[in-house]
Amino acid sequence: MALDFEPFLRSTQAHVAYDAARILKVSNLDTYYERLLRDERIASLVSGLATWPGPVLNSHKSARQFFHILAFVADLGLTVEYPGVREVIRKVLECRDEQGIPCLPMSIGEAYGGTGEESRAWALCDAPTTMYALQKLGFIDDGLRQAIDFLSGKTMERGWPCVVSKALGTWRGPGKKTDPCPYATLIMVKLLLQSDPEAYADKIRQGAACLLELWEHSLVQHPYIFYMGTDFRKLKLPFIWYDILHVTEVLSSIESCWTDRRFLEMVELINTKEAPGAGFVPESVYQVWKDWDFGQKKKPSEWMAFCVARINARKPARP
Repeated sequence: MALDFEPFLRSTQAHVAYDAARILKVSNLDTYYERLLRDERIASLVSGLATWPGPVLNSHKSARQFFHILAFVADLGLTVEYPGVREVIRKVLECRDEQGIPCLPMSIGEAYGGTGEESRAWALCDAPTTMYALQKLGFIDDGLRQAIDFLSGKTMERGWPCVVSKALGTWRGPGKKTDPCPYATLIMVKLLLQSDPEAYADKIRQGAACLLELWEHSLVQHPYIFYMGTDFRKLKLPFIWYDILHVTEVLSSIESCWTDRRFLEMVELINTKEAPGAGFVPESVYQVWKDWDFGQKKKPSEWMAFCVARINARKPARP
């Protein structure tokens, strides 16, 4: 692992160098953290989150949504010790339902089963991401534990369906009630892996099996209109929606996946996209992130190279 991550210590991106330093457990980690503190882009993200919950949620896919940004800063390696993060967490926790699940301002039209009025609610395509981020930032309490357990219990035989809070009425995504929602399944597996992999091992395994089955039958199975086609297979960051890097990032933390042909196919496809001697060039981008090296499609991204290296590094050593 050391040989794989040492080059990232010299990255021009402060967060890449810092995360590599954490993996390598370098003795001068403070030096890398101080550089992280000086990155104005990161500080700007955190200060922006201080106005949580941000815009009314009308598209879970929007990269501008605050819960996606919260998960991104957590993935950068920030914790409650980073200036401003504790205040952001306090804002997030100001609105939780009776199950302890963080709520967001949403507006679902009557034509889609909602009331058309703004309400504080959650859906299984946002709450797991918010809760994942809180834990990764270093926050956990009994309310959050209760919320995680509640959502984990909404599982089906294979994955998780479209589930929403009572405030959203009969609204659900465009799919059969009996189908698993690929995206909800992805971020629920991600949440449970962050929470307690051993306690939730069976449900994690079921969720992983669902995602791998969808890959195997990607030409014919598209529940809730989530495809694993051309767009899905493009390299894209940060981990926001349903795409190959996000799915592989999550599944790579499950040891059994590394002996599964379908998962290995995804990893191989990603690795074949490396330009000889040039790293990984983003194939699709979110315009919101145009100021970051993964927000363009003309040159290699150091953060993307790091994320791919981290996925590959999780492969269990064989005797």
